[in-house]
This record gives sequence, C-alpha cells and structure tokens, in this order.
Amino acid sequence: MKGVIFTEFFSFIEENHSIEFLQETIEHSQVESEGVYTATGTYPFCEMGALLGSVVEKSGKDASELLKLFGLHLFGHFKNSSPNYFVGIDNAFDFLATVETQIHVDVKKLYPDAELPSFDIVEHTLDKFVMIYKSSRGLGALCEGLIAGCMEHFGETATISSRTLATDPITKIEFILQK
Repeated sequence: MKGVIFTEFFSFIEENHSIEFLQETIEHSQVESEGVYTATGTYPFCEMGALLGSVVEKSGKDASELLKLFGLHLFGHFKNSSPNYFVGIDNAFDFLATVETQIHVDVKKLYPDAELPSFDIVEHTLDKFVMIYKSSRGLGALCEGLIAGCMEHFGETATISSRTLATDPITKIEFILQK
C-alpha cells in the first residue's frame, strides 16, 4: 500500500484525536515499520489493518465508519495535491468517471507497484451513477467516503447506496449514486 495512505491516515487520526492518541495507536499496533512511512514508499497492507484495528479498539468506533470518515479526509488531500485532475470538470459524476481511465493510469505510471482498486462504470447519466468497485483489500467503506468527499467538493448531493457482490478473494461492491 502506498505510503501516502499511511501518512494521511496519521494526519486524520491526529486531527480527530491527538498526537498522543496517534503515538499510542502506533505503539499498540506493533507494526514492523514502527509507524515510519514516507508518502512515496510502499508498505504491507497488513500494517494498515493493524493500525485501523488499534484505532477501533482505542476509540470504540466502528471500523466502517472510521474508514468512511478517512475517505472524506483523503479526498480533501487528493484534491489539494492534484488540482489538475479537476480542471474542466464541473460535476462529481464526470469526475468519478475519470478515476479509472485517467487518475489510476497516471498513478500506475508513477508507481508501477501500486495495487489500486478498479472501477467499472455501469451507468452514467445526469441523475444516476453506478460503478463496481473491485479490490483484494476490501476497503469499500473507504471508497464510499471518497465518493462522499467528491460529492461534497462539487457541492452536490446524492443518495449513495451499495450492494456487496462478492468478498473472496476479490471484494466487489456496486455503488449506486442517485441525485
């Protein structure tokens, strides 16, 4: 998993709790890296699971809810660090349609070892957007938070519903956005 996810997760934890809480989380998780990540590095996914598990245990919050909130945070980071992806796009559905065909293509050029989820666009109209999320990591709640962050960025509202299609070995989730 790319280090930027870890570094932003730490920022998210610090913003929502404290630096002390973050340090306790790192110590409690007993990750091999000892919580030292660089944004461009690549780290084992199991470390994110251990860190998330520690936050869940220490905070008493639900893992899915934490991942959704982290997704909102992460979208903010992406929009600030990569504003060029928003040029000429004026709505959330059109932006979401570019993730697989433009953004992920560029990420793979920069980081060939990146293991990205994939998105199949099933329907894309003015009022409805349907996509299938596929990943071996099963971070559908994070994806939902990113989608919500996208909707918020464009000042749009939509109901976001999801349906799990498969979980082993690849998680497949159908996301339906209806304005």
